[in-house]
Amino acid sequence: MARNRQQQKAPVTDDMIAGCLARAVADGDIVNFRFLFISYSPLRQGSTEDITADKYAYLRPNDTDSRLFKDALALVNRPEIRSHARAQLEKNGPPQLPWQPLMLLADNAVRLGKHTAAAQAYELLRVRRRMQEEFLGLADAALDAGDIVRGVRGYIAGVGLDYDYAAFPEPLPSVLNYQESVLILHSEYPRTPEESLPLLPQEEHVRTALNFLLRNVEIAGRLEPRPLDLKVRFLAEWVRRTDSGWDAFVRDYRAAGELVREYGERLERAREGAGAGSLAEEVLESQESDDPRRIPALLAGRTVYDLEWWQYLKEMAYRHPAGALFVARQVVARDVEIIMPRLRTDSALARELGLLGG
Repeated sequence: MARNRQQQKAPVTDDMIAGCLARAVADGDIVNFRFLFISYSPLRQGSTEDITADKYAYLRPNDTDSRLFKDALALVNRPEIRSHARAQLEKNGPPQLPWQPLMLLADNAVRLGKHTAAAQAYELLRVRRRMQEEFLGLADAALDAGDIVRGVRGYIAGVGLDYDYAAFPEPLPSVLNYQESVLILHSEYPRTPEESLPLLPQEEHVRTALNFLLRNVEIAGRLEPRPLDLKVRFLAEWVRRTDSGWDAFVRDYRAAGELVREYGERLERAREGAGAGSLAEEVLESQESDDPRRIPALLAGRTVYDLEWWQYLKEMAYRHPAGALFVARQVVARDVEIIMPRLRTDSALARELGLLGG
């Protein structure tokens, strides 16, 4: 049966091989590029898989007029690369991937914002750390020239090329994990409001923000000597470039702040009567619209009010990582704790990010 399928398979031409490789290179797709060379690749004449089948349409060229594809096709059509690719598709055992297309693939992945793919490709070529340093060096030069946009873009690429050598079972590109690291950020309950993260002195708060958002203390440390106002503008640009929904979060954050003020006034009135604790418990037992857990639910973009504070915190950090820098834990009743908006009214970062309004 397998023999019949193999006999019916159309010959795999050099043009087919070049077109598929060019698409993977143009797309910055390291997964598809490596798949094209595996033992059962549809590009292997001895494989029963047919590259012309509908299920492999994602491997075949599509946008043949794009500049990225044309450049990639010109590269893979070089005689030495065509012959190398054909030889690897005819050999048994692990293939030796052609380095020139792999390098262009990595560069395209950076251009397209596919930093995980770029990191894998550069790592295969043993140049990842050098390329990371090059992007960061160019970014530092841009910041020296006062170009915040280019500087942030360079740092995003540099951070995106980070690698986790402790990953199991093999080293892998570092990935976004704000929903876990945010629990460390808010692991200790503040003894006083002034000790909460959002109310830290501005220099300390900005340093914490850089370490948290860039996810690499060494890379964030490159920015430490720079003036506070530049670091604030850098963070504001970073947030808006990496969080397309930030403006929507700002609206929810301000709405949550209104709820905090509403409940604060009710608790203050309670101190003159039965006590804050009793009112808080009464509120929790009242109708859903009066539940103070509406505050963290609003921050996290959820519609349920029965999660723990850390669950809301993780949800918020997943959607809007920078939001974690402007909230604090607060006990509102016996065994009930929430996260709530909190910030310094003189915070330059909060103002740059639109949280203070004005």
